[in-house]
Amino acid sequence: MSKTISAAEVKTIILACEAGMGSSLMSVNSLKKKLKAAQVEGVTVIHKPVREVPTDAQLVIVHKGLAKTAANKAPNAVVIAFNHFLNDPAFDNLVKAFVEKTEIVGTDL
Repeated sequence: MSKTISAAEVKTIILACEAGMGSSLMSVNSLKKKLKAAQVEGVTVIHKPVREVPTDAQLVIVHKGLAKTAANKAPNAVVIAFNHFLNDPAFDNLVKAFVEKTEIVGTDL
């Protein structure tokens, strides 16, 4: 069963990657722009290597190949896995949840 969290509860989104460079950094910037364009405030997007995800993370977005590692690092976090670093529907669905103030549903792992 997928984990969920209310969008209103989320203060920090962690976009985790394997090494901390390149494509994932572009995803961070893209997500920040999408949230700003949607006028979502009070949410910080940070970038971390998956091995450095804190155990108390609330929401982690990660490429599908690293989803289980992220879930193991932060067992209580909602983990959203994506396929493509840019223009993946997972990012738009996340922004939509913040705009509509609904539940954010994690990926089944």
